[in-house]
Amino acid sequence: MKIAQIAPLTESCPPRLYGGTERVVASLTDELVRRGHDVTLFASGDSRTLAKLDAPCERALRLTPGSHDAVAYTTVLVGRIARRAREFDILHFHLDHAHFPAMLPLAGRVLTTQHGRLDLPNLRPIFREFPEMGMVSISEAQRKPFPRANWIATVHNGIPADLHKPGTGRGGYLAFLGRICVEKGIERAVAIARSAGEPLKIAAKVDRNDRAYYDESVAPLLNDSLVTMVGEIGEREKTGFLGDARALLFPIDWPEPFGLVMIEAMACGTPVIAWRNGSVPEIVEHGVTGFIVDSLDEAIAAVRAVDRLDRATVRRRFEARFTSARMADDYLRLYEAARRPPAARDDANVVA
Repeated sequence: MKIAQIAPLTESCPPRLYGGTERVVASLTDELVRRGHDVTLFASGDSRTLAKLDAPCERALRLTPGSHDAVAYTTVLVGRIARRAREFDILHFHLDHAHFPAMLPLAGRVLTTQHGRLDLPNLRPIFREFPEMGMVSISEAQRKPFPRANWIATVHNGIPADLHKPGTGRGGYLAFLGRICVEKGIERAVAIARSAGEPLKIAAKVDRNDRAYYDESVAPLLNDSLVTMVGEIGEREKTGFLGDARALLFPIDWPEPFGLVMIEAMACGTPVIAWRNGSVPEIVEHGVTGFIVDSLDEAIAAVRAVDRLDRATVRRRFEARFTSARMADDYLRLYEAARRPPAARDDANVVA
């Protein structure tokens, strides 16, 4: 099957540092190539892939000085795909909705995975205007703001089974991995660690838009012997960071669409202590791969109980539910259902 995978240009595929969507796209793309499919990845030029690479920009935009206008590069990206569209059996987009107008004539063989939050009022006119565009959710919870949208399926994210190895948890600390912002719950994480009397290591990036919040609300919390700010880390450092942790704290305060860090922790055999928001009840199996909590007191109790969970079982549940092989199986079923014979394709309105 000839498949186009279209990634955002903010990060490379896979990302050098932080980046969930691009990591998922990279894992899916390579798995499809291993299975013998002819895949072209549209992504930044510093991406590493087994597929053919079509790069509208030389480097990932976030790490390129002066490249702050993602809209311009995304416009170039969509234009390239429109010109090449008839080369592919399936066009799988991971761009939210930027491609909807250009791809409308090909809606039957276009698939869009929504990776971001959908509880935003400005999305309503977009979904109303383009009901033909079939979409995939990454959790059932993600659909709640638009339950009547053209959802084709829910496909939980996955990562390669060999990306991370199980750890021992003997580092004796709690881990926070991700991004510093209000909705990710970093202040809750510090409160949990302090109340439980446990060390907390924070491996997180600080976006330009979140710098004021970090300076005013987070930096003062770091003046504590129990709290260590590691900074933003890459894939190579994650295995050790998560594997040595007793547990991952995921105290989110927003409707998280998926939360890739939860399955990264599980891949290391590390249990997850997570707030009951968004996708969490779909990902964490309470009492098996972690604990789902609703309050600070419950989170502290979970920290004290987490060593009773079997880390080998956590890893096995990851292997059963959240590998890129399982994710590829799910998407291939959707691709097969969406395929159209060449004679039935309507490419007349697409620029060649």
